[in-house]
Amino acid sequence: MSRFINLINDIVVNICQVLAMVVIFIGIFKSLIIYFKDVFSTKRAFTALQESRLEIGHSFSLGLAFLIGASILKTILAPTWTDIGQLASIIAIRTVLNFFLLKDVESIFKK
Repeated sequence: MSRFINLINDIVVNICQVLAMVVIFIGIFKSLIIYFKDVFSTKRAFTALQESRLEIGHSFSLGLAFLIGASILKTILAPTWTDIGQLASIIAIRTVLNFFLLKDVESIFKK
């Protein structure tokens, strides 16, 4: 039974990591499309930059959420104190990144 739970946990962790990569990749791709569509128009260049930053910001935020979930699931089964410390560090760093990313995205909305 323990092997089965470990296998399911590993599969879910890998799925979360793949989803994070896919979300971030799609966000980068969409951001580039938005940017290159309007960057050569002098009227829309600044707006294109803001819209592309907004798109990539949302994608990074969602991708980070998937990665935090994967990190939690990785250490959920029989963690050591070292694993817990590493998890706390990873979550703290990713949470701070996510906070500032969302703050930047929010400032674009307010403009």
